[in-house]
Amino acid sequence: MKMKTALTIAGSDCSGGAGIQADLKTMTMNGVYAMSAITALTAQNTTGVRAIQESTPDFLKRQLDAVFEDIYPDAVKIGMVASGKLIGVIADRLRFYNAKNVVIDPVMVSTSGSALLKEEAVQTLVEELLPLATLVTPNIPEAQVLSGLTIENREDMVAAAKQIGERHHCAVLLKGGHSINDANDLLYAKGELVWFEGKRIDNTNTHGTGCTLSSAIAANLAKGFSLAESVQRAKAYISGALAAMLDLGKGSGPMNHAFDLQGEYGKAVR
Repeated sequence: MKMKTALTIAGSDCSGGAGIQADLKTMTMNGVYAMSAITALTAQNTTGVRAIQESTPDFLKRQLDAVFEDIYPDAVKIGMVASGKLIGVIADRLRFYNAKNVVIDPVMVSTSGSALLKEEAVQTLVEELLPLATLVTPNIPEAQVLSGLTIENREDMVAAAKQIGERHHCAVLLKGGHSINDANDLLYAKGELVWFEGKRIDNTNTHGTGCTLSSAIAANLAKGFSLAESVQRAKAYISGALAAMLDLGKGSGPMNHAFDLQGEYGKAVR
């Protein structure tokens, strides 16, 4: 049986809780063969980002070519990409290889509040990457930037999701956890709205939750699940990880996956 594959294009997190490291763990535990193309090295932990060293556009291109020419991914997740030039390279290669099941997590600000996307890169993201997306997964602050709307309640979430989806012709999973009650997310796809209700878990170890959710969605799309099913399975996966209450660090703690790597829940979602 041929194993399904997924590629993550994102930055490295040396603390292991977010970025490439979280993506690879998540994709593996969701039953696909995980590959990566690194957009940047970061010196960070759960309390903040201390330094960023970007890949050059040529080196990122070579990474993407190496993957697509040998092990064509069944899904692609895109996370932190700090500059417009790198975004342009990714868009060019995705078009060239006709990439499918593209999930974009528009990482603009880290959980700790550090800016991760240069202002000049936002326009390139909007113009070149979003039209290639199967799904984009903004949180509330990111959705406000992408839609130009203020989001304060569920009705605002609906308006913003429709605005982003119709403007860029992609599905939108608007994550409500930042400022809306509980952890209710809204999927807007092909003119239809689906709410995924979730109960907020009182766990401070949330570093990397966005990376984990989008990677789990990509993994499930790679396995052939529908978009709605992929979102549902991904939310169940991340809820199981948060409920484990794993604590490793002195800071806020990473949303690490040792629980899933060792426990029954990780086996169940494969």
